[in-house]
Amino acid sequence: MSGASERGPPARVPIHRLEPQTVARIAAGEVVERPASVVKELIENAYDAGATEVRVSLSGGGTERIAVSDDGVGIPPGELALAVERHATSKLAADGALDAITSLGFRGEALASIAAVSRLSIVSRTAGDDSAHGIRVEGGEPDGEFVEGAPPGTTVEVRDLFYNTPARRKFLRSPPSEQVEILGIAGALYLARPTVALVVDSQGHELLRYPRSESLRDAVVWVLGAELVDQTIELEAPSEEGISIRAVLGRPAISRGTSHGLYLAVNGRLVVSRTLSQAVRSAYDDYLPRTRYPVGIVHLDIDPSRVDVNVHPTKREVRIAREREVADRLRRAVRSALVRAPQTAERGGAPMAFPRPPLPSVEAPPAGPQEPEPMPVSLAFAPAGSGRGQQRLTDREVSRTVDGSAGHPRITLHASLFRLYWIGESEDALVIVDQHAASERVVYEALLRDGRLAHQELVEPVTIGLTARQAAVLESRRTEIESAGFAVAPFGGGAFRVSSVPVYRGHLARADVLPSLLDELADGGRPTVPNGLVERTAASIACHAAVRAGDAITAEEMGRILEALYRLSEAAYACPHGRPILVRLPRGRLDRWFLRSGE
Repeated sequence: MSGASERGPPARVPIHRLEPQTVARIAAGEVVERPASVVKELIENAYDAGATEVRVSLSGGGTERIAVSDDGVGIPPGELALAVERHATSKLAADGALDAITSLGFRGEALASIAAVSRLSIVSRTAGDDSAHGIRVEGGEPDGEFVEGAPPGTTVEVRDLFYNTPARRKFLRSPPSEQVEILGIAGALYLARPTVALVVDSQGHELLRYPRSESLRDAVVWVLGAELVDQTIELEAPSEEGISIRAVLGRPAISRGTSHGLYLAVNGRLVVSRTLSQAVRSAYDDYLPRTRYPVGIVHLDIDPSRVDVNVHPTKREVRIAREREVADRLRRAVRSALVRAPQTAERGGAPMAFPRPPLPSVEAPPAGPQEPEPMPVSLAFAPAGSGRGQQRLTDREVSRTVDGSAGHPRITLHASLFRLYWIGESEDALVIVDQHAASERVVYEALLRDGRLAHQELVEPVTIGLTARQAAVLESRRTEIESAGFAVAPFGGGAFRVSSVPVYRGHLARADVLPSLLDELADGGRPTVPNGLVERTAASIACHAAVRAGDAITAEEMGRILEALYRLSEAAYACPHGRPILVRLPRGRLDRWFLRSGE
């Protein structure tokens, strides 16, 4: 007998009570996941205090210092000690009624949980006090009270987050990456409450400034980018059965590769709901491919008695009574707005007046489904890039043969359809190749192999606008961006100039894909078949550096892409996200379709 049986039964460990400090740290782990969690809780507290402006100051991406200041009603001196106790709150009646919560936070755990894993101080002054009063807490233990001068409102300062829980601290990302997360949650919270101005700075450098605004559309443009200036659909559905809907959503031409650009707010509370998000996505079914997602913000005002906000420690999820009914109402409202909206966005309205940092003027792409260019009816297809020309071309001018190798068929390319699919033939089959998927795969493999792509200097640099979050990602991921072939520099006022772009086998990437690339990198990169961080990053870069759907390329260029594909492993017949690159229809199947099987 060997193994555990030789050692005998384990010694019994008696049941015992944990120390209060240990209990507090465990509870803090449910609320405080990272610096962005702290920022979210403190901004929501400021909103509940009636603030009209909130300022967030950071050091070390929030790991060293976070200070959140507001101009709200403040905390009386006699309640400061209660504010950092667990289960003490001003947001519930003393009897603890939970059936109609209207505040953003009420669990009574946020400040106590933050204080348990940091060095925290609160300075607050109410309108009736001549001076501000403060309290210090270190590792959950009170460390003295004090009086100082300060304007009305409250400032909560958090230093050395997780200093006493090193196991949590070591799982934090780099300060620039944590800062990107903070900017993301700040933008989302602003979309939920745009009537409150929000400023974020880092060591004296202003990262973002969102002005107080009554316009939900202006807020969407501030957070999601200047491309939405003329590309939004607004809807306002009146109250029906205790539910009213207000939303600003991007037109189908403005979409994302992930669902992270769609935000939901229920009664002013930022929430995550798969059911409600799917309802919005379903409304776009006939307007977007399945791999694309709408962007924007949806505000739902629901009778508070139908909403349970106490189902998640971080309050990001809510439970809604008869949620399917709410989702169906939302889907119908969004669908109706899409149907009513003109297919082409109106342009030329009065420009938006934004305080610093201003959004640069960026020409937005045309919205809505675009009328396809007519294809030649002739069987001699026009090559990609031939536009509307109807001229017949010889096989020598159109075709390109790619020699086969072990495991790969010899293909002769004949034509491009929809500037996306290349039609060719092998010895015994019709072959259809997705030009984007094929190019994406070879660029992806080149990045994994070489760690960088070649670049091409632009004769005329291109000016683009980046949101605060995108600019932060650019700074934190600059090494990857430069390795991909992009050279980007600030151009003043929130604008950036792109002076070089990736080039692969003669194809130049477009400079205007950079904002979308930065959004994907902020979200961890595109999912890939081997789902690792390096692969996800490479997949995101490859997707934006490769030949895209709609790009006009010649048969010669497509042939070079296929030759590079053939040099990869035999398994390289899917893009990094798992979509097929090449579809083969055997000659026998075509014969059966045309009833020629008997010949």
